[in-house]
Amino acid sequence: MYHEELSQRISSELSGHHKKAMLLWILDPAGRDATVLREALSGDTMDLRAATEIICSRTPSQLQIMKQTYLARFGTYLEHDIGHHTSGDHQKILLAYVGIPRYEGPEVDPTIVTHDAKDLYKAGEKRLGTDEKTFIRIFTERSWAHIASVSSAYHHMYDRKLEKVIKSETSGNFAFALLTILRCAENPAKYFAKVLRNAMKGLGTDDKTLIRVVVTRTEIDMLYIKAEYFKKYKKPLAEAINSETSGNYRTFLLSLVGHGH
Repeated sequence: MYHEELSQRISSELSGHHKKAMLLWILDPAGRDATVLREALSGDTMDLRAATEIICSRTPSQLQIMKQTYLARFGTYLEHDIGHHTSGDHQKILLAYVGIPRYEGPEVDPTIVTHDAKDLYKAGEKRLGTDEKTFIRIFTERSWAHIASVSSAYHHMYDRKLEKVIKSETSGNFAFALLTILRCAENPAKYFAKVLRNAMKGLGTDDKTLIRVVVTRTEIDMLYIKAEYFKKYKKPLAEAINSETSGNYRTFLLSLVGHGH
């Protein structure tokens, strides 16, 4: 009707964080993820943690659509950009995670769960050094329900939390990828409540993270994130956002999150 893109109009009318959030919001869910990823995997705005979070917290079907959107929007394969900007085990786990179709249902096979827990024990705590390949295989080939079961089986069998094992056996972005997969397998809303909390606690606010999480999760699990946030931090998420932001940016984020808890 108006012979210009809405995004261009928004770009010239708004500024700062409000503009950033709004430009992300007008896209479809896969478009938002693709856009955040592209930015996180680009030279001057490189943010490998954000890229890892987006990839490792999404379902296989979300990743499928997002890969197609990425290629259509940016004319390059997501795998190519991951390969170009990451390295080592971090690169291996991300490429496997976006490449392998995983089961998304709730059923698990207890025999395989026990077997995987044993394999992780042998690959980590039981030996000197770490067999990263085993961690990568299990964390990228198994469903979320399965990984959550492996986590509780591990705790039951070896009296140690799998999260602790990952922290002591691996490090850096590779550890961050494993932990993101594990936490999202167990409880994605709790995971994002913590990401939001970290973005807002202490001095200053990590607005990039705040925008990324609020805008990409609003249509997915924001109600659950709000509940988890309130449960853990005894304060409504909206109240935290209200005190950390201002102006139209604040109004916009609060309109997405909704008031109450």
